[in-house]
Amino acid sequence: MRTVLVTGSNGQLGNCIKDIESNNLNIIYTDYLELDISDLDKVKSFFKSHGPIDYCVNCAAYTAVDNAEKEPEKAYQINALGPKNLALTCELNSTVLIQVSTDFVFDGEKTEPYKETDLPNPLSVYGKTKWKGENFIQQICSKHIIIRTSWLYSPFGNNFVKTMLRLAETNMKLNIVNDQIGTPTNAYDLAGVILHIIGKDSYMQKNGESIPFYGTYHYSNEGICSWFDFAKKIFEINNIKIELQPIPTINYPTPAKRPHYSVLDKAKIKRTFGLEIKNWEETLKKY
Repeated sequence: MRTVLVTGSNGQLGNCIKDIESNNLNIIYTDYLELDISDLDKVKSFFKSHGPIDYCVNCAAYTAVDNAEKEPEKAYQINALGPKNLALTCELNSTVLIQVSTDFVFDGEKTEPYKETDLPNPLSVYGKTKWKGENFIQQICSKHIIIRTSWLYSPFGNNFVKTMLRLAETNMKLNIVNDQIGTPTNAYDLAGVILHIIGKDSYMQKNGESIPFYGTYHYSNEGICSWFDFAKKIFEINNIKIELQPIPTINYPTPAKRPHYSVLDKAKIKRTFGLEIKNWEETLKKY
């Protein structure tokens, strides 16, 4: 039975993995109190006392995008130094590191879906620290899988869906940005993909040979929408009557710059792992 370490397990993605975990895996769930990934000695000690660990899924992240502009060092500790420490330890222990990253590594200047080969150019502290974390992993850990995702939501933690439903309780009208384009991602779907990848045991068969599928991948649900479209669908599904006013980003200034377009191309992950990805509207209804 494979042993899997999940860091940051009290966040959105970690909780979703808990809900759908496979009986074929021995999963160790940790959060900051059990394992501070920004402390290399603690990471090494944890691996030594709980090993051998076959996979490490890093769900730990500083995701408060606007607050990161005021706390760049804290964001760096969690989003860059933490992955670096995990990469160093995973390399020493021959552990496969699965890192969850973000569409915020891109600047949003493209007008077609971003591929894994596109050059990142993050605009915010959050995006820059996540990109730095990716760099550390690529340089240090030979057995790594980086999955960039976008607009994650779930029943857990803070996210756009929960915010919209909360605001609708006390507001008759909301102004929603309509010129930032991307794709919502149900965290349960991403959790399922991660467990599916672990089930593949890091290798695929091609012409009778085992080919490792380490590297960087993009995953979100299918489809394209704006935050305005997303909000409209949330209220439509929940039969909530509320007036929505589309506004440009310039009318809703935030401390952190966000990519105007961050749709991700999923062709590589679908082809490699044989995935069928649901449309964002379909999987939102299940939420």
